[in-house]
Amino acid sequence: MITLLRTDATNTDFIALVKSLDEYLALMDGAEHSFYSQFNKITLLNNVVIAFDDNTPIGCGAFKPIDDNKVEIKRMFVKEEARGQRIASKILTELENWASALGFNHYILETGIKQTAAVALYHKMGYRQIPNYGQYEGITNSICFSKANEGHC
Repeated sequence: MITLLRTDATNTDFIALVKSLDEYLALMDGAEHSFYSQFNKITLLNNVVIAFDDNTPIGCGAFKPIDDNKVEIKRMFVKEEARGQRIASKILTELENWASALGFNHYILETGIKQTAAVALYHKMGYRQIPNYGQYEGITNSICFSKANEGHC
């Protein structure tokens, strides 16, 4: 049975999942990994969701506030053996619901162009591609997305 836990970046299961995510991204991004890793520190993430299959952590995601209206979705990851079960969709929905409950109604995120499953997920979840923002401007291997709650933004 899949359960979701709202927590923060001090959670040891989250720290372990992020370590696995970083190992995966180092393989995917190759030489560009060091550029991206500078933006993926978790110490300031106060809004983290972890997915468990029974008591085993299998996926995670987080968000950080950008301004009074907007959050950036960060550190989305599902272990390889748990993929294809809509875990990422559940995590993302929980993050959106949590952010919305806190008064945020606009979500942005960045992923790598090589992460085709992530790109497909974000399209499926109603995100639209936007020009690369902030530190990702001009980075050809990045793809940025945005989504707003209905009736907002």
